[in-house]
Amino acid sequence: MIFDQKLQPAIFLRRYKRFLVDVRLPDKTETTVYCPNTGRMTGCLRSGCDVLLSRSTNQKRKYRYTLELTRPDLYWVGVNTGRTNALVEEALRCGVVKELEKFDRLHAEVKVSAKSRLDFLLQNDDLMMYLEVKNCTLAEHGAAMFPDAVTSRGTKHLHELMSLRGRGFEAGVFFCVQRADAQYFSPADHVDKLYADTLREAAQAGVQVMAYQAEVRPQGIAIAKKLPIKMQEVE
Repeated sequence: MIFDQKLQPAIFLRRYKRFLVDVRLPDKTETTVYCPNTGRMTGCLRSGCDVLLSRSTNQKRKYRYTLELTRPDLYWVGVNTGRTNALVEEALRCGVVKELEKFDRLHAEVKVSAKSRLDFLLQNDDLMMYLEVKNCTLAEHGAAMFPDAVTSRGTKHLHELMSLRGRGFEAGVFFCVQRADAQYFSPADHVDKLYADTLREAAQAGVQVMAYQAEVRPQGIAIAKKLPIKMQEVE
């Protein structure tokens, strides 16, 4: 995924009201930008760190800039969750996700119940697989972890995937790790024990758990490699 514009550099100042971030632009002016990430973004922001912004051409938008990347330490982190599904879809269509190469058709935003949708339905002539995608920006001590905030919605998705698996469909959850300082993936028990335990239950029930790491650069983002998964609780 190549950004369709050169991103605007800025310095992070503060985050508030969950969706708003104050930054300082290179000309020293301060402005408020939209933050398209509902999580806590733990380890993604620190006062004075570099950030990169995209600029909207929509004149009706209240905030013209959107937070795209942050650099709290040595590496860029992709924090715009609105791009995650397109990023994963690109990887699926390009054959990056080897365990899903057998599927040759893809449908997005698939309704699975009266009140819920999952991100993708993958198909070939013989199989159907429902796939839910999660953006992962939390990393501690070399472990990429999800979630970074309690997520009842995420737990509900896991139960839906288990139900689909029980009905004979293939099912999976795909964690898109948008930072380079992680060597493996593990559920975040210390953040949401219920989600972590439900993920382990889903894996035992045959739901496929995948974690792939993306290369995050100012020019664009691309899913690059598979990460090992450690499902046991981290001490």
